[in-house]
Amino acid sequence: MSTKIIDETAVIGKNTNIGHFCVASKNVKIGEGCVIGNNVIIHEDTVIGDNVRIDDNTVIGKIPMKAANSAVTKDQKLPPAKIGSDCIIGTSVVIYRGCNIGQKVLVADLSTVRENVEIGDFTIVGRGVAVENFCKIGRKCKLETNVYVTAYSEVGDYCFLAPGVLTSNDNYMGRTEKRFKEYGGVTIKKGGRVGVGAVILPNKTVEEDTVVAAGSLLTKNAEPRKIYAGVPAKYFRDVPEEELLENNL
Repeated sequence: MSTKIIDETAVIGKNTNIGHFCVASKNVKIGEGCVIGNNVIIHEDTVIGDNVRIDDNTVIGKIPMKAANSAVTKDQKLPPAKIGSDCIIGTSVVIYRGCNIGQKVLVADLSTVRENVEIGDFTIVGRGVAVENFCKIGRKCKLETNVYVTAYSEVGDYCFLAPGVLTSNDNYMGRTEKRFKEYGGVTIKKGGRVGVGAVILPNKTVEEDTVVAAGSLLTKNAEPRKIYAGVPAKYFRDVPEEELLENNL
């Protein structure tokens, strides 16, 4: 007796191994040479490239839940979840429908990637990271353990977010109608780096090659190639020449 449920419309590539108690729903496409762990759920229309590893208890293509009073989650028809070739998806990861993940991306254990999210090639999404909806994450980024990327944010290429970085998109914490006029995520431009436990407030921009130091609270836009530190964060000094991205590619 089979321990797998594979819909008759699902397409499974050559040399792909699927573990026990897995589900591949209607119109799922899985490429060649993939390794799918145990108890993995792949929802309908999901497209998975070649040589992808998906570990135990992971869910791909989940439909979003909408709370009655949600200000962000919208009723919408979402495109299929797509995972590029040569990706590694860890244990107990949840990737929503409408998410597009590039090639050679690592999404580590216990992470969540919401709908309407794009993640570029070679990026690392660390353990326990949450990427909320309507976000774009660039190529060759590192989002370390327990990073929280709030909805409507954009992270450019080659960015580094250290463990425990937090971002916010609502200055009014759910109160008053005024919040809808000022609601917005954060922007971290190419090569931006944010230290351990730093907090970035709504609609703030970290410019190219700028550093927000560990434990800082960024309450204003940060200018290019400078280091900001403190609570609230203030200009500390310029980024040393040898640390600039252009000198490290």
